[in-house]
Amino acid sequence: MSAVLEARHVTKRFGGLTAVDDMSLAIPEGVIYSVIGPNGAGKTTFFNCLTGFYLPEEGQIEFDGRHRLDGRRTDQITRLGIARTYQNIRLFPNLTAIENILVGQHSHLHASLWGVIFRTRAARREEAAALDEACRLLDFVGLSGDGDVLAKHLAYGDQRRLEIARALATKPKLLLLDEPMAGMNPAEKDTMIAFIRRLRDALGITILLIEHDMKVVMTISDGISVMDFGRKIAEGRPAAIQRDPLVIEAYLGRGAVEAVEAVAAADGGADRRPASGDRPTSPNEA
Repeated sequence: MSAVLEARHVTKRFGGLTAVDDMSLAIPEGVIYSVIGPNGAGKTTFFNCLTGFYLPEEGQIEFDGRHRLDGRRTDQITRLGIARTYQNIRLFPNLTAIENILVGQHSHLHASLWGVIFRTRAARREEAAALDEACRLLDFVGLSGDGDVLAKHLAYGDQRRLEIARALATKPKLLLLDEPMAGMNPAEKDTMIAFIRRLRDALGITILLIEHDMKVVMTISDGISVMDFGRKIAEGRPAAIQRDPLVIEAYLGRGAVEAVEAVAAADGGADRRPASGDRPTSPNEA
């Protein structure tokens, strides 16, 4: 399976602090892939390198097998087919839901300033098509009746979906989601999991996400990379990541690893391969 995104030895420094340290990652096309790690591990900084907010000091980032991303502006990266959402929702609060999505279509609109001012036939036709597409996206994310509602008046979960709809308006091939479950209750998380899967299955979009809820990560991910202190410490399928001693130590400390190993030995010796439930997968489950 070809990689839609490949980062090779990406390093980002802020003064004497190395926030991302020799990070390499290959995302196959058509998967849901997660980047996880403790707070401060460098996950969002890595996202910012991928999307042009930061220029890495070292390494290369390649998209779709032919486009170098490092050194490009954020708008150029968006036009290539990469969109993202943010850990803290960044909507235009005093614009309506439909207007927020129309803003997301900006990179694909071609009407000139004079065409807009004088309302030429081409400008009107493009405007109508943009409005139709915005309505379609509102319906896709489940907000078809809220087009005229100001973004700030939408419920929290609806704001999350609206932000994703705005990202979809850029026509991405790769969608980066930064903690899409943040602040949600269990029922809302279940709904969002189903929605993210639908993005991949119905639209054919590859998903790369940062998420702290390990139950969500293990449920939704086809593959996972784990960061700690800016470096990748593990990579693989969810079942393997769940059992990895380095991952457990990064989240819970060395004592948790020793405790798990002691339980495994007592239950059947070193030859027994522990089940996923034998080891805690998040600090809340320790």
